[in-house]
Amino acid sequence: MKIITYNVNGIRSAISKNWLAWLQATDADVVCLQEIKATPDVLTDLFLVEQLGYQHYWYPAEKKGYSGTAIFTKHTPKHVEYGCGIADYDREGRNIRVDFEDVSVMSVYFPSGSSGDERQGFKFRFLEEFGDYLHQLKESVPNLVVSGDYNICHRAIDIHNPKSNANSSGFLPEEREWMEQFINSGFIDTFRHVNPEPHNYTWWSFRANARAKNLGWRIDYNMATEPLRERIKRSAILAEARHSDHCPVLLELHPAK
Repeated sequence: MKIITYNVNGIRSAISKNWLAWLQATDADVVCLQEIKATPDVLTDLFLVEQLGYQHYWYPAEKKGYSGTAIFTKHTPKHVEYGCGIADYDREGRNIRVDFEDVSVMSVYFPSGSSGDERQGFKFRFLEEFGDYLHQLKESVPNLVVSGDYNICHRAIDIHNPKSNANSSGFLPEEREWMEQFINSGFIDTFRHVNPEPHNYTWWSFRANARAKNLGWRIDYNMATEPLRERIKRSAILAEARHSDHCPVLLELHPAK
């Protein structure tokens, strides 16, 4: 199974940049989208998505043009779960999950705290409450992949300039500690599982020609629960895709034995 996570920073904008041709070329089984910033009723290209063989499930934010998640899948799920049951996060369309027979895949969009103290406080509350939700979920859904934009760089290797960003949202000590505890609780950072090399990023600022200089942050992840460890076949950052300020991240799993 090929799983891709991609913060598209507006699905309509991405489609205008030939995103559907890219989607066809990837031939992914499951595509987890974040920051869709749209409801499916305003998209005129959904029939093209369906022609590529994808079923599509959407969880937009109540606020128009903001946040939201979606999953495109070539396999019919046995169940689709919208949200986490916490109203503040569900209003923003923060997560959606599809369950298959041998694995479940979630698309999640963690809040950003970069706009100020209020949203940083919201982000800290999300980390605590949504983290608890995930810990409980993996007890009943043991084969779980949590794909998405976490808005956190885990370690210094995951950011181009850790010293100057030591007090930046997304690299705060409390956020990094949350990520460390999250991984230690039974989740695998699948990209780092197969690739220890530096200078691998998934987001670049639009400012100062950051992408061309590869001055980036690695904030997009496919996190897999421990029972999936032996099924991890490949993970890669697809930095050549340029439909957003993020790029997609691939996880390929071996079939269940």
